[in-house]
This record gives sequence, structure tokens and C-alpha cells, in this order.
Amino acid sequence: MQQTHRVAVIGLGLIGGSMAIDLKRRGFASEIIGVEADPVNAAAALKIGLADRMVPYDECVREADVIILAVPVGTVLKMLPDILDRIGECAGIENPGRTGGNQGAGVIRKVVLDVCSVKECLVRSVHCHPMRKCYVPTHPMAGTEYSGPWAAMPGLFDGRACIICDSGESDSHSLRVAEALYSALNMRLIYMNASGHDVHAAYVSHISHITSFALALTVLEKEKDEKHIFDLASGGFSSTVRLAKSNADMWVPIFSRNRDNVLRVMDTYMEKMKEFRAAIAEGNEDNIRSLIEDANRIKRIIR
Repeated sequence: MQQTHRVAVIGLGLIGGSMAIDLKRRGFASEIIGVEADPVNAAAALKIGLADRMVPYDECVREADVIILAVPVGTVLKMLPDILDRIGECAGIENPGRTGGNQGAGVIRKVVLDVCSVKECLVRSVHCHPMRKCYVPTHPMAGTEYSGPWAAMPGLFDGRACIICDSGESDSHSLRVAEALYSALNMRLIYMNASGHDVHAAYVSHISHITSFALALTVLEKEKDEKHIFDLASGGFSSTVRLAKSNADMWVPIFSRNRDNVLRVMDTYMEKMKEFRAAIAEGNEDNIRSLIEDANRIKRIIR
């Protein structure tokens, strides 16, 4: 029989709210404790039924078995060390925020997960924390361009991949709980180190959003009469630019914290754009065809 847990979700938007729905429905969570800084979002999360109750941030660590950080990476950078400090205090550990604190004072059964798409900065921030073993860095690869509690939906994660980073730094209990949580969400687990994750995320996720933002700005700059955009937009344009509706509060810290990887991917992308531009400017149809056919190889990866 599956063990149930009292789960605190900090940030009940698209990702946190969708996790809350399925973790409760599928029996992983006996109770969902919500934490929301925005009172409007907090009220909406309760009304929609994403959480059984809302509590202040400083209470969630004391009450929950599993704590999910589903807020922007900049906020997680501030919260994560504090939460690990609080876990240490709950276990009676002296000076929990310092390496070398008394680690024999209690048995730690609380687990902390984050769901951010940038990992290296997070694992570095708590690398020497004595409660690091309670933390499992994860990235469920799912989402839409919408945000807020109203965007949460059941089944968002079904069949998708979840990356678990630096699993050897987490204790066996925390890792088992994280694996069980994502199993309840019906996700495929992939294990890699944090730096490798950030490189891959830059290529498969971050550049897609930058491209979409840039395309939207390009079209809006050229087409001042927005009515024509809506009149002429086809499925291809809509699917390409839909990510431009994504929330800036989430993506600004992602681009900032994964800057070096994102810049390298952007440089490569702009080189390919220049190749297309040169071929089109020269009227060289053979080169245009060659570039397109080379790009068609992506069908081996994405079907």
C-alpha cells in the first residue's frame, strides 16, 4: 500500500497547483498544505481546491513531510537555505546553517524538492549545508504558457520526463520519497548532474522561450495594427509564438541564473539564422534546401 504524506506546496501556480491536484487524487498526499504570498492567488487556490488549507510560510516546514518549492528560481535561492535551517531546528540540530553543526540530535524525515529549470546555482547554494541530504533537486519537464492557480490542471505530467539532479547528495529516504512522488505523477525519471541539466535545459527549453519572445517583438514592431496579427495568424505562427505569453516573473531569473549556457545557445542560434539569411539573400535555393533538410533530422528526436 502506498504511503501517504502531508505535502506543502509553496507556490500554487501552474506547476505547483497541477502537482497538488494529482498528488492528492492519486493517494500520494494525505493533505495538501498551500503557501501563497499573493492573497488573491491564495484565495483562488482554496476556492479551486488545489489545497486543503493555506498556512503562512513559517508554519509549512513544521507541519509538512514533503515540501515542494514551486516558485521562481530567484525566490528558491532565498528560501532553500532557510527551509533547511528550519528542518535542522525541528530535529534539534545546533547551528543548522553552518557546516559542522551537531547532526546527531534527531532523525530527519522531511524532504524538500524544487521544480526549477535551473539547478547548478541551487545545489551550490546549499552544498555545505548539514541538511543538504533532505533536499532533492528535480525538474519535471512539463508546462504551458499560462500561469497562476487558474492554469493548474490534472494530468499535466503524465508520460513526461522528470530530471533528478545530483542524486548521490540526497539521502536514501529523501530520494525514495522523490521517486515515489514522481511515480504518482506518472513521470519518467532521468538522472544527471546539475551542470549537465542546465546545459540541456538551455538547449531544449530556454532558447525556445527566447526565440518566441523575440519573434513576438519582431511581429509587434512591424505590425502596429494588432488586428491583422489575429486575422492572419495561422496554426504555425500561433504554435511558434505561444511561449511569448509566458510569465516574466518566472523567466527573467531563469535567463539570469543560466546566463552562460543561454548565451552559448543564443550564439549558435544566431549563427544558424545568419546562414539562412545569407542563403536567402543570395537566392541560393540549393543552400536553403540543404539547411531545411538538415533541420528535418530533428524528426528523429521529436515526432
